[in-house]
Amino acid sequence: MSLSVYHNWQDLAPEDRGAAVAYGSFDGLHRGHLQVVADAAKAAARLGAPLGVVSLEPHPNTLFNPGGPPFRLTNPHQLARAVEATGAARLYLLPFGHQMASLSDSAFVKDILVDGLGVRHVAVGFDVTFGKNRSGEPAAMTRYGEEFGFSVSITGPVETEDGEKISSSGIRAALKDGQPDLAARLLGRPFAIEGVVQKGQQLGRKLGIPTANVPLGEYVVPKLGVYATRTSLKDGRKLDGVANIGANPTTGEVEPRLEVWLFDFDEDIYGETIETELIGFIRPEEKFDTIDAMLKVIDDDVARAKAILSK
Repeated sequence: MSLSVYHNWQDLAPEDRGAAVAYGSFDGLHRGHLQVVADAAKAAARLGAPLGVVSLEPHPNTLFNPGGPPFRLTNPHQLARAVEATGAARLYLLPFGHQMASLSDSAFVKDILVDGLGVRHVAVGFDVTFGKNRSGEPAAMTRYGEEFGFSVSITGPVETEDGEKISSSGIRAALKDGQPDLAARLLGRPFAIEGVVQKGQQLGRKLGIPTANVPLGEYVVPKLGVYATRTSLKDGRKLDGVANIGANPTTGEVEPRLEVWLFDFDEDIYGETIETELIGFIRPEEKFDTIDAMLKVIDDDVARAKAILSK
């Protein structure tokens, strides 16, 4: 069953309402979020209802902290793919703006979840908030469930096998520290940057190391440096590579971006959307005195990337 994505809660057809849903911001849809979805799935099976996920777009932090640093772990397309992988039938990606932000917690539940989506169950995480000034919390959702006639489940904290709490903020911290392997353990999959390949200086092609350049956009900026990567192309191929995330201090400063060199690949993919997973951190970004010095280190980067990816 393919995923149906809805971008509003108003005037839905009867057949598009009545799901058991997981509600949250779900940036990254990490392992903790997945447990909330799993709890919603149990309720869906019990009630004979479709399984849905309710999230907000853009992320509320975009409205509450305008001009702040980029922070996202997934874009909406990646979120939809991750939701579909859970087996959910519906993703309600609701437009978040000043109108929704001004709703009280009770109005949010009644107007959106009850009158709009007709929810039969709401699964939330232990730290969920909703409504104006984040006044709503899990206990309030339980009370509203009793009032409006839907069941509620509250998912507790989820930890790794090593006892580390799983959270979006922890994943961002791991990426900023140059630990994509830790970020992957918390996410349940590698952190990946998706975007359209743009033309850069094309210096890499002249040097025999053609790179696909992708802007970071709203993604959290990982530690600047060199990474072992795997990149998915639009035709389904997945290619090993080595990437630099940085500002090109040796060849000319640019806005930090992803530049990935795909091994054994020389095709024109300008304008195509690719998704690059960060598998392992190799070294911080450096400024070299000469191009030759940079190329020598890149040879070492390639060898180290292939060793990491072979594992």
